[in-house]
Amino acid sequence: MNQANFYCIDLDQPSLPGFRKFVSCWLYRDTNLAFLVDPGPLSTIPHLLKVLRQRGVEKLDYILLTHIHIDHAGGTGALLREFPSAQVICHPQGIKHLLAPEKLWQGSQQVLGALAQTYGEILPIPAEQISFTEEVGATGIRTHLTPGHAQHHCCYQFGEVLFAGELIGVHCPVPKGIYLRPATPPRFILEVAVESIDRMLALQPKHLVIAHYGMVNEAVKHLTIGRKQLKLWTKGVSLNIHKNDEVKEDELLEWLLEHDVNYRNINQLDEDIASRERYFLGNSLRGMQEYVRNLPAEKLSALLSEPG
Repeated sequence: MNQANFYCIDLDQPSLPGFRKFVSCWLYRDTNLAFLVDPGPLSTIPHLLKVLRQRGVEKLDYILLTHIHIDHAGGTGALLREFPSAQVICHPQGIKHLLAPEKLWQGSQQVLGALAQTYGEILPIPAEQISFTEEVGATGIRTHLTPGHAQHHCCYQFGEVLFAGELIGVHCPVPKGIYLRPATPPRFILEVAVESIDRMLALQPKHLVIAHYGMVNEAVKHLTIGRKQLKLWTKGVSLNIHKNDEVKEDELLEWLLEHDVNYRNINQLDEDIASRERYFLGNSLRGMQEYVRNLPAEKLSALLSEPG
């Protein structure tokens, strides 16, 4: 792999504390092929275009969307105005929402509130410029459907690289060890998410691109940690749930810091980034809490007996 052909474009939100080295877009470019993965929200499209111009990108062949959440795909429609020959690849369940994104935009505002306004509105994509395919032209890119973080989540395999979106949640570089946090908003189903990770583990990728955030070289190790965390965190929610079917975030945080050696590395993050991560803990909790509430007794018992 020629790493010089891969380029991470940070899509920071200066008005939001901690929203740096978090949202990113990846550019791949060689003499025959140019593609982007997750162009980000509308608010950062001007910066993205500036960087693309600086790097001499005049044509994009493909825009690959790992999923249609606003911070990954919201600016795609605007980007296509500058690259009208580009073809967007997306999970089949996501296409209809990007053709007519009004409900997607409304849902983003309901879930994210003021953060959605900061990201900016979601613009429609022309029907002739968006599709789903398992084999992306003659590029060697292969699409894998990987529901878990969202029902409309995809991963893209390109040689030894797997563009994994939020398959295993959020990664932040730390001085020592590995920091990962599951990203499990509703509707989260543990078995579905684990099965998606298992299929990507079977590919044995060498390099993993994590949408939030960065490329890591020990792909299998990170995928394995992410898989373990999903089970551990769901068990933690089960153990800390109260009679009113609610989990107190502070209690769960204390439990996680005791039992999850990777999440514990949140203490190595810069204060603003750690605060951002602490904020998103609630989003992960909501999905797992809903899942646990609906578990039959025998499945809940099996979950509680999991080691770890």
